Amino acid sequence: MDTTHVPMTRRDTLRLTAAAATGLFAANSLAQETPALKGRIKQSICYWCFRETWSVEQLAAVAKQLGCVSVELVEAKYWPLLKQMGLTCAISSSHGFVKGMNNPAHWDYCFEILRKRIDDASAAGVPNVITFTGMRESIPDDVGLKNCVEGYKKIIGYAEEKKVTLCLEMLNSRDNSHPMKGHPGYQGDHTEYCIDIIKQVGSPRLKLLFDIYHVQIMDGDVIRRIRQHKEYLGHIHTAGNPGRCELDAKQEIHYGAIMQALVDVGYTGYVGHEFIPTREPLQGLKDAIAVCDV
Repeated sequence: MDTTHVPMTRRDTLRLTAAAATGLFAANSLAQETPALKGRIKQSICYWCFRETWSVEQLAAVAKQLGCVSVELVEAKYWPLLKQMGLTCAISSSHGFVKGMNNPAHWDYCFEILRKRIDDASAAGVPNVITFTGMRESIPDDVGLKNCVEGYKKIIGYAEEKKVTLCLEMLNSRDNSHPMKGHPGYQGDHTEYCIDIIKQVGSPRLKLLFDIYHVQIMDGDVIRRIRQHKEYLGHIHTAGNPGRCELDAKQEIHYGAIMQALVDVGYTGYVGHEFIPTREPLQGLKDAIAVCDV
């Protein structure tokens, strides 16, 4: 059941605030001596990766303590709580990656969800809504691209009107070890494929969700691509490779240099940590935030 749009009562708000206070106490205990961040990278945390460890309220408290400014991909009913805690939701969820714009049979489904998410985001000051090409379903790549362009052109005017940016995510189709580490069959599995869609739609309200983990697997040359496509970057995700793990020395991506490249090209959007913890989650987050704080 999608509970994203269940309205919050005053009692809900008080309950969530109390829960967040409990989470903040735990975060203060666990995250002592966290140094102040430089703040040139606006860091966010993706809730789904940590939902087995913390509630949304607790993760918000952890994020605040660690110097992050957002908890993202959370249900809209939590956005008032985030705002009350001085946080935001950097990007909203939407129609998912299975049914997307590459298949006209799914357009009505996608449009309905996207319009609702755009409305919610516009009302709450949430800047971005995620979107996807969808799975190939035997659709040739050139046809899928053409369908995506046509489909996005039907909805992008609404995003422009509401001043919300749709962020098209490129996903890897190579890793088949885990349903959230790779997405075999996903059509938008190369950076330039998604960039071509964005360019053909031709709106500043359709940009790329540049997931560094997925880009590394499928295309590599991450820093050059950041420089090449800087005007199309709408949101950034992180994770270590291989394994969608922490951003530590056991994985191959040089995150400090990549974050510096983002600063150098003038990127002012958010960077969301989207790794699946393999060890103590709080320490993994502290390490990721530190390495990205350039």
